[in-house]
Amino acid sequence: MSGVGVQRQYAAKSICFGCGPANDKGLKIDSHRIDNGLTLNFTPEEHHQAFPGMINGGIIGTLLDCHGNWTAAIAIMEAQGLEEPPCTVTASYSVKLRRPTPKDCQLVITSQVKELKDDRAEIELLLEANGKVCATGSGLFVAVKEGHPAYHRWN
Repeated sequence: MSGVGVQRQYAAKSICFGCGPANDKGLKIDSHRIDNGLTLNFTPEEHHQAFPGMINGGIIGTLLDCHGNWTAAIAIMEAQGLEEPPCTVTASYSVKLRRPTPKDCQLVITSQVKELKDDRAEIELLLEANGKVCATGSGLFVAVKEGHPAYHRWN
C-alpha cells in the first residue's frame, strides 16, 4: 500500500486510541481504499500481547472497530459525493475470535460494505495473520449530527 491512509488524510488531529494519528500511545491504524471497502496492514508490538506471542482480544476488537468505522465514513462520503467523510460512531459491533492471533507477523484487516444507507453502513470485517483467518466481525456505524459529543472529533 502506498500513499496516505484515510485517517491521516481526513483526521490528522484525531486522538482516538485505535485510529487517531495524533495519539502517541494509540494503534494509529492506516487504512487504504479497496473495492467496496478498506484494507489495513498492522504490525503488533510487544505491549499488545495477551500472553506470550499472542495478541490481546481487546486490541483485535479495537482494530476491527476503528477500521469498520472508517469504512462506513468513506462509503457514506463517496455515496453522497462529499469532500470529507461525515463523523461516524459505532452503534454496534461484534467480533468472533477464530484462533489465537500471533504477534510476530503483519496482520491484514479487510472490510467490505454490506449495506449502505444515507447516514449509516453495515460493515463486514476480516483479520488474517500468515494467511489464516484469526478473527471476523461486523458492525453498524452511524454518521452523527451537530450536537453529538463526537461530531467534531476528527477536526
